[in-house]
Amino acid sequence: MEADLSGFNIDAPRWDQSTFLGRVKHFFNITDPRTIFVSEQELDWAKEEVEKSRRGLVPPGTQVERLLYAKKLYDSAFHPDTGEKMNLIGRMSFQVPGGMVITGFMMQFYRTMPAVIFWQWVNQSFNALVNYTNRNAASPTSVRELIQGICVKDKDQNELGCSRRAAAVGITQVVISRITMAAPGMILLPVVMERLERLHLMKKVRVLHAPLQVLLCGCFLLFMVPVACGLFPQECKLPVSYLEPDLQDTIKAKSGEQVLFAYFNKGL
Repeated sequence: MEADLSGFNIDAPRWDQSTFLGRVKHFFNITDPRTIFVSEQELDWAKEEVEKSRRGLVPPGTQVERLLYAKKLYDSAFHPDTGEKMNLIGRMSFQVPGGMVITGFMMQFYRTMPAVIFWQWVNQSFNALVNYTNRNAASPTSVRELIQGICVKDKDQNELGCSRRAAAVGITQVVISRITMAAPGMILLPVVMERLERLHLMKKVRVLHAPLQVLLCGCFLLFMVPVACGLFPQECKLPVSYLEPDLQDTIKAKSGEQVLFAYFNKGL
């Protein structure tokens, strides 16, 4: 489809991010696990296309679908704050294949203490890498965010200062999202597997129990990753009146009463 791209804004969300459904559609798009198989060269091409579009250098006749595909790859692989390429395992698009294997094996191999310890270690290491990869770029760790605060900005992306209250809100939302992401599989899958294992066929082919559990876990995560990520907007919006009194005073001294809201990327 060829179209007039003179007013095209590649950073404008395709779906309304003020609604839950719009956010879920957005995250279904950028957490698509198929994007982990895209080559490094194609990811670099996507970044170049996005940057050219931002500078208004889109060649005449460029298809909208081409730009939207480039933006999908860009959002799936590059950090929203820094624009740097994220490590593959830490990307949200890797949550389905990575999470399904780890969660499935955690639930299958739980009968011995060494197995429990090993898979818990793998799970926590994976979660730590995902947290670090999808953090707010201004704060390397959540602990630092709580102690020093997270950088908040106005609607024009001008820095206003650092807020511990904003950090607490962001971290709380991320924790709720992560619990929501894992809970259905962890709660419902054992019930499903218990019933399946009673079947005569499943009793005969016990070797299939682990692969089936991993597969079913992947089915849960395929839907729950975008749903959980979409519970809250990635860019949080807080009234300035909610921030620390000293930060409120600083903002009022700089901008008077013009700045009513503060914005920040809470991470995923």
